[in-house]
Amino acid sequence: MPTNSCDTVQHRQVRKIGPTRQSVSGKLAFRGQTSIPFESTLERDFLIRAEFCLSVLDVISQPAAIPFYGVNGQLYTYTPDFLVYYRLGDRAYGDYPKPVLVEVKPEKEWRGNWRKWLPKWKAAWRYAQTQGWEFHIHDESRIRDQTLNNIRLLDRYKRMQFPMEECQAIVDTVRQMGCSTADYLLARHFPGIYRAEGISLIWHLLATRQLDCDIALPLNDLTDIWVPAHE
Repeated sequence: MPTNSCDTVQHRQVRKIGPTRQSVSGKLAFRGQTSIPFESTLERDFLIRAEFCLSVLDVISQPAAIPFYGVNGQLYTYTPDFLVYYRLGDRAYGDYPKPVLVEVKPEKEWRGNWRKWLPKWKAAWRYAQTQGWEFHIHDESRIRDQTLNNIRLLDRYKRMQFPMEECQAIVDTVRQMGCSTADYLLARHFPGIYRAEGISLIWHLLATRQLDCDIALPLNDLTDIWVPAHE
């Protein structure tokens, strides 16, 4: 049976990550609940994106040890970087979002070594298929984009403090309208000299996930904003 239950996590880390001299390693406090290790700044940025995405349920580092035969015929073990679980949300069970086994690799590295690494990636793809998962390789083009730029911008506002009643007023307005632009919210709640304070509050609500938007688009006064359906 494929292990593809939607809102539960079955796999755990199989390889511990220690300090490395060749790249930046560390741990990211994932939503203040778990500490996920990373071995490069690109892996760290992947985790930052995943943490922001409300549809992501959990991320497991170094989730599986997969045997494979290299181009020289010798047997090796490959451990992909992450396994990402997604929430079922309002989708039917038959349309569940498959967990994704992810290898994070700089484009220059995978392009220069793809022939040597192809056997292990094929093995990972086959393994993912048996588990009911998918397997993908993520490089800078899928990680360091407009989405990550927006997340980093919003992070500046995440720890700001605002009166609870002002926050609730914005959320209530957006909920009543279904969707609103930042410009409308500013005109209604923060006219004139209060506009700068208002935009900081709106970005804070987005950063703390009390409001949501299409994070892949540039953030500005015309950004469409809605209340997320929290799981």
